[in-house]
Amino acid sequence: MPHRRASPSADRPAHLADRLHSAAIHLLRRLRREDTRSGLTAPRLSALSVLVFGGRTTLGQLAAAEQVRAPTMTRLVSALEADGLVVREPDPDDRRQVWVRATPAGRALLAKGRARRVEALARSLRALPAEDLAALEDATAILERVVRAEDPRDDA
Repeated sequence: MPHRRASPSADRPAHLADRLHSAAIHLLRRLRREDTRSGLTAPRLSALSVLVFGGRTTLGQLAAAEQVRAPTMTRLVSALEADGLVVREPDPDDRRQVWVRATPAGRALLAKGRARRVEALARSLRALPAEDLAALEDATAILERVVRAEDPRDDA
């Protein structure tokens, strides 16, 4: 069954949301091609990203964040650990608890990947006329406000 888009006249915000959603998915898919150069699988990169941007966490919390089962996360973390990208550290107050955190090498790998994705997008943007770049700057500011308004974690 084909995807039905909201009629622009019926609900303009819903129609715009549908278009933005589709464009964002296509943009991220295109930029994700740069991630193959990291040498890591998408699940490993995703888990590493949670650790780099979210800070140290437990295996259980990481599994929940990535929406996978604990054994799957254990395998992912073991592989990242073998690559020197994360370390496991016992909790000094609770020996049953183990913390996982990104290493400097893991942080560097993620930073390089982000730089590659940003440069790939910048190459496309450089081909646009000045008017389109100005419109994208305005639209980006609006999207940043929308994201901040809908994410209560940004208020903390």
